[in-house]
Amino acid sequence: MTKLCANLSMLFTEVDFLDRFDKAAEAGFQGVEYLFPYACSIEDIVARLKRNNLTQVLHNLPAGDWDAGERGIACHPDRVAEFEEGVDLAIKYATALGCKQVNVLAGIVPADVPAETLKTTFVNNIKYAADKLAQHGIKLLIEAINTRDIPGFYVTSTEQTLELIAASGSDNIAVQYDIYHMQIMEGDLASTISRNQAQIQHIQLADNPGRHEPGTGEINYPFIFNYLNEIGYTGWIGCEYKPFDSTEKGLGWAKSFL
Repeated sequence: MTKLCANLSMLFTEVDFLDRFDKAAEAGFQGVEYLFPYACSIEDIVARLKRNNLTQVLHNLPAGDWDAGERGIACHPDRVAEFEEGVDLAIKYATALGCKQVNVLAGIVPADVPAETLKTTFVNNIKYAADKLAQHGIKLLIEAINTRDIPGFYVTSTEQTLELIAASGSDNIAVQYDIYHMQIMEGDLASTISRNQAQIQHIQLADNPGRHEPGTGEINYPFIFNYLNEIGYTGWIGCEYKPFDSTEKGLGWAKSFL
């Protein structure tokens, strides 16, 4: 059965961040995800999760200066120490929040860095993070992102994601498969998910074009949901989209799942 979690970085943005937990529960969601928890105290987030009986499904490792346009630092060879510090901070939050999956954003490729150095840096970083997270029962996820929304992003396809995981030699890294990003970059959604089902631990959705809710674009979401049930996918599906109107008005597509 499809399990939806609300992405609080995208949904219910008309209210303050902590109040979005309440809104998600009122809408029927049983889990939440978002980009980063670090601007809030652990105690405040834990209180909202408990009050609303919500599962903390996912958040990201620290990803550099987001407001300045950075989208991760895991491929940056000059910022390994910062990356490692971020792993410790993510563990502190994830363990307190009961979050069993943490995503790493690879980042935008820095200028004048050889391809082999980029790969070595990223692989070493994900192995370091995965090993430390494993000590706390937390899985590391890697997400490929389209280069139209984030030009120059380092990880851009399912195949590349799997190659990087294999290069790390870690069994504590899995794929976060974003339907929206992969529709843009490679298509062939159903067979890709089925072929790599054992390594896909989390899925995110949005329609294309526009990155709005299912039913506003070209992706056949009724087919996708049925297909995921048929192949026995049991993980969460994160609703990481920009509502076409208000969040509540755009949840009609999800009523049967909430």
